[in-house]
Amino acid sequence: MMRDAPSDMPDLLKMRSWLFAPGDSARKLAKAIASPADIVLLDLEDAVATENKPLARQVVHDCLQANPAERPRLWVRVNPLDGPHTLRDLAAIMPAHPGGIMLPKVYGRQDVERLDHYLSAFETAHGLAEGSTPVIVLVTETAEAMFHTGDYKAAPRVVALTWGAEDLADSIGASTNRNADGSYGFTYELARSLCLLGAAAAEVAAIETIQGDYRNIDSLKARAAKARRDGFRGMLAIHPAQVEVINAAFTPTAEEIAEAQTIVDLFAANPGVGTIGYQGGMLDRPHLSRAQQLLRQV
Repeated sequence: MMRDAPSDMPDLLKMRSWLFAPGDSARKLAKAIASPADIVLLDLEDAVATENKPLARQVVHDCLQANPAERPRLWVRVNPLDGPHTLRDLAAIMPAHPGGIMLPKVYGRQDVERLDHYLSAFETAHGLAEGSTPVIVLVTETAEAMFHTGDYKAAPRVVALTWGAEDLADSIGASTNRNADGSYGFTYELARSLCLLGAAAAEVAAIETIQGDYRNIDSLKARAAKARRDGFRGMLAIHPAQVEVINAAFTPTAEEIAEAQTIVDLFAANPGVGTIGYQGGMLDRPHLSRAQQLLRQV
């Protein structure tokens, strides 16, 4: 039987920043937890060399155990299901009840359903409520996955989708994922759009991918602001210095909140009306929907 996202899940619309930290470094994990990141992603995958994965599992387990009050924001990126590490990852970390799981390099919805079965077994074995561990999915890291980004509606446990360009380039044998001016090539912009559309279709949060140059704060501000305008609800980060910029970009301003409330109030005062004149223009139901969505982010 498929399970929806837990009904007591924190509002993902407020999970603006998702900060990666390598699972084999207790020092870096502690630094990430001390940051204002909404979600800390304790990484057992790309940030950890193969020979260090057993150590990383123990470090991540101990970190979760040592920070019970922070546990809802401490998620773990496990290794992909097409390798030998995922079950070992889950066996090590599930006794410590991570706040959630990031599943990388999926091929489609079937991977989410397989992970759901694994998580249910571990939750039951360790006295956790079945279905209590939510999942964010990296939906564009394999070529095959690109054809299935719209398949996650009502997928068990899924509360957010995100995308990546580096592993996708590797999957298709590309020498780079960038144009000459540094922007993403068409295939990778397509991946970004498919992630955004897939998340909207699934009615879950879309999360923007990383910016690798963590020192370029001006570029990060511009990218994060554009991502929010485009419909993303948060952004991945690779360094604590990026977190406050991302949080600010995905936090509605006082002016935006006031305008949204005005729009909602106008429609509430005129029930049954499809359009309303406002500041020399016309408002219709899509304007009301966007205003309501923004207010839910406050």
